[in-house]
Amino acid sequence: MFSVIQSPNTQQKFLLLDAPTQKTLPKYVQVFKQENVSDLVCICHRPSGDIYDTEELEQSTGIKVHDTIKFEDGSVPDQQAIDLWLELSEKARQENTTIGVHCIAGIGRAPVLVAISLIEAGMDPLDAISYIRKHRRGALNKNQVRFLDSYKKKGSKRKKLFGLF
Repeated sequence: MFSVIQSPNTQQKFLLLDAPTQKTLPKYVQVFKQENVSDLVCICHRPSGDIYDTEELEQSTGIKVHDTIKFEDGSVPDQQAIDLWLELSEKARQENTTIGVHCIAGIGRAPVLVAISLIEAGMDPLDAISYIRKHRRGALNKNQVRFLDSYKKKGSKRKKLFGLF
């Protein structure tokens, strides 16, 4: 299941998705190409089961798979994960490419990161939550909503980073 989220403030695009398997990967690759995905962030801890081959995906498509931003299912990211995400988000915004991001189902951890980018780009936290839920039914649990509602932009450094001032 795919959901394209486009920031109303910066026009940056994000592709929220559930975790591809090796079997379903060809269908995902079609959408990645269609949506100009340059980077794919895998937030989930990769199970030993039927998960896609990241090296094969990178070699066959040129999409860079990022496996370094991790936090537990149903939880929220720590500051290090947020900083890594925002660096990647800003790079994609400058290059006018789309970031694909997935956890297992694509309704918790992945939407949290996209909401953070929307908030950093000037959207009110509750508006960001509503906007994501409009495009991704069932997204964000109560703990994640509380976190996002209290999330504060990182200040003028982030404003400059996101090209707002």
